[in-house]
Formats: sequence, structure tokens, C-alpha cells
Amino acid sequence: MSVTRQGATVGEQWSHGADHRVIDVAGLQAVIDRLVGRGYVVIGPTVQSGAIVNAPVTTVEELPRGWGDDQDAGTYRLRRRDDDAIFGFAAGAQSAKPVFFPAEELLWRGHRTEDGFAVDPGEPPGSPYALLGVRSCDLSAIGIHDTVLTGRAHADVAYAARRAAAFVVAVTCSDPSGTCFCASMETGPRPEQGRGAPYDLSLTELLDDGPHRFVVEVASDRGTDLMDEVGAEPAAAEDVASADRVAVDATERMGRRLDTAGLKDLLYAAADSPVWDDVATRCLACGNCTAVCPTCFCTDVEDVTDLTGDVAARTRVWDSCFDADYSWIHGGTVRASTKARYRQWMTHKLASWVDQFGTFGCVGCGRCVTWCPAAIDITAEAAALRAEAEQPEQEEQP
Repeated sequence: MSVTRQGATVGEQWSHGADHRVIDVAGLQAVIDRLVGRGYVVIGPTVQSGAIVNAPVTTVEELPRGWGDDQDAGTYRLRRRDDDAIFGFAAGAQSAKPVFFPAEELLWRGHRTEDGFAVDPGEPPGSPYALLGVRSCDLSAIGIHDTVLTGRAHADVAYAARRAAAFVVAVTCSDPSGTCFCASMETGPRPEQGRGAPYDLSLTELLDDGPHRFVVEVASDRGTDLMDEVGAEPAAAEDVASADRVAVDATERMGRRLDTAGLKDLLYAAADSPVWDDVATRCLACGNCTAVCPTCFCTDVEDVTDLTGDVAARTRVWDSCFDADYSWIHGGTVRASTKARYRQWMTHKLASWVDQFGTFGCVGCGRCVTWCPAAIDITAEAAALRAEAEQPEQEEQP
């Protein structure tokens, strides 16, 4: 699918038959106020320690107004924009994953009793979350987690409860970074109902000759109620067309591209490729890529007791297939080399994930490229494998 064709399709699907409203910056503040008033903890992008990260917010002023970013392989820098865009940056350092699938979660805690052992009552659920500014790639990642964590025989009940209670305000990505390739994965740059996780509202920020405003696609009954409550007016046809152009322009400015044609079979056939040896000389096996990936879901379980031996707890923590102990079974580690671990990670993302869950395990957010200290680029490694596979055919030609 060509870039232009995908962008046009996105615009046509988004514009047809949808309820579009328009709000200004004060209206966005009203949305936050109403969500807080309804008992939600609003999680949105903020500037902290030189990066854009998700954190609780109660005002528009806490959002990254006037901030953009520059990203490339192994490079991330914030920069001041020459406008007041609130969402004028690419995928931040964090996805929505830690909100619904925490890096550390208590499964149970118990204590010794006179009669044996008793499990303590779990902590009551906290306030529901409202996510503000979720990118389309991250919506697709949430949809993948919904399948993995709730769509099979044994559901993650804590995850399912957090997801069911959440209010989601998505946003069109208007400024893709140098490492973004969501257009290749058909996961962005604009949210679409039926692709990825459902959302309640979707914002497209407009910074043209008119006032600073947001075209809002209303995508749920809760979203309709909220827009009515803040007095959002119907969007003019010109504003909807401008929002379409934002998505098309962003599609054409992706910093990376990944050719997905035949990719699964290509990776399965490349188990012994020298490309893996080459990447292993650069990979530090640090696990940064899995830590920032919005779809990785591997975990470990840790059992601990206090010093008295009277209290025990079980905690689930994120793990990584780059950890040497991750594949440990009786007798040793299955994937003892960095080469084997990188091959496993990439092959799972782009091949065996398709067999397991029906989609790629990569949504094209580019975080694994940006945050790799060795500047390893999954799109470049895939291209190298493809070039190697095509080489014999090229040599046979006269």
C-alpha cells in the first residue's frame, strides 16, 4: 500500500458519517475538568527530565505546549517549537502500557496465622484512568494487549478492570519523528475506529491561519455526553477537511519505512543468516527496546518474604527476552547468545506473533530505534535480511 493511498483512505474513512465537534484550548481544559470531576485520574503527556513522559495532569498548562522533539536512531532531544502546539511531538518515551500493565504489580500478600497461612485482602481498586493524547500506534498496541491479556482462556483480571474503566482521548500524530513508521504497519498516524483499541474521543490539532483549535471525532456515547457537557459545537466542513490534510501530510513524512510484504516467511527462512551475527556485535542485550516497546508483555514472578518469615508476597514484574535468564530451563539457558536473543525478539515481533495473534507485534512507533544506545534499527535489519535473501536471484541474472 502506497503512502498516498493509505493517507487518502484514512481521511475518507475518518470523515464519513462521524460526529465531529470543534473545541479551542479552553475547551480542552473543560474536557480535563469534567473528567477530573467524574473521578478520573487524567494521564497526559508532560515535560520531565528532558523528555515527554506520561503523568497525571489537571491543567492544559501541564501539557507540552510549544515543545517538539527530534528523534533518530539512538537519539532523542526536545526542542522549542515556533508555535503553541500542545501535541506537536512524536511518540514519547512512554506508551500507555505502564498505565494498564504496570511494570511491577502485587499479585497477593499473605501472613502466618496460628492455624497456618492466610492471604490478605487485596487493595481496593483505585480511581479509573482517563488517557489524554494517545497516539494511533499506541492504540494499536493497547488492542494487541487486549487480545493477549484478556482474549484468551485465562484473562488478566486486573488489566481487564483497568481497561474497562478507562476513558481514552486519542490524538492524531501531526509531527512524526525520524524513527516513526506507523504508516508501514498501517497503525497510524490517525486513530480509526475498528483499528486497535476503541477510544471515546479523537483530537486533531489545527494550527493554521485560524484560531488554535481541535477537531474532535466523537466515538462513544460517553464521548458524546462529554462533548455536550462542555458545549462543543459541530465542526465546519472546512475544519474536517483540514484535519484530513494533517493526517495525510503526516503519513507522507514518516522517518522510516518497513516493507512488510512476505516478511513473516522471510524471517522464518533467515534463521541462519549472517545478519544476526552482525547485529550481535552491536547489540548490548540491555533490554531497552523491550522496556519502551508498547506491545512487549513478558513478565517474571518474584516471591519474597520479610525478615521474620511471617509475611510473604508474590509480585509480577516486567521481564525481557534479552535477559540471559529469561529462557532458563532445567539444565541451562535456551538462548545463551546475544545473537539468539535478538533473533528471537525480532522474529517474534514480525513473524511468529502473526501466527499467535493474527497481527504483527510491532506497531511502528519507533521507540526501539530511538532508545537503543547502540542505534540499532529494526527497519534497517529487516531490510538487510531482505537484501540478503534477494542477492542470489540478482546474481543469477545476466
